[in-house]
Amino acid sequence: MSDPLSGRTVAFLMSNSGVEQAELVKPRDGVTHAGATVVLLAPEKGTIQAFNHDVEKADTFQADKAVKDTDPDAYDLLVLPGGTTNPDQLRLDTDAVDFVRQFVATGKPVAAICHGPWTLVEAGVVEGKTLTSWPSLRTDITNAGGDWRDEEVFVCPMNGWRLITSRKPDDLPAFTKAIVDTLSS
Repeated sequence: MSDPLSGRTVAFLMSNSGVEQAELVKPRDGVTHAGATVVLLAPEKGTIQAFNHDVEKADTFQADKAVKDTDPDAYDLLVLPGGTTNPDQLRLDTDAVDFVRQFVATGKPVAAICHGPWTLVEAGVVEGKTLTSWPSLRTDITNAGGDWRDEEVFVCPMNGWRLITSRKPDDLPAFTKAIVDTLSS
């Protein structure tokens, strides 16, 4: 099958003020190439500034919808890209945190890379889950009741929903493959 994700819709949630470009673009392009429709969500509809390594401004993208105006049931999978600015801003946004919590309650898969799991920690949904991330999140994840591992990609199927996580931009090929494999199964 050339488009295994045909008919699927994937939401990417990021702050308007900064997201790691590669952690948005590579998974977005991977799921689009596999046939999925991608919707970019942010606290505000409008411009999303991407960065390279959190310091160098990169491209801008347009948020398709403000997260407060979005129904989690409309999506088949949620992606939380990293960079430090993105999840740090999202965990301060009540609408974004509520959306993540509501999405997890649907039982559909969630994928987070690098610092992206910070938003999951803030939403209170990592307890009993095994995940990986950028190494500096290890304490946050374990303090929130999660089990942290240092692996390229980890897919945790526990507690009714699947959580796909990776550590860093170098892991993007494995992360993207795990997203496509999970959503096409």
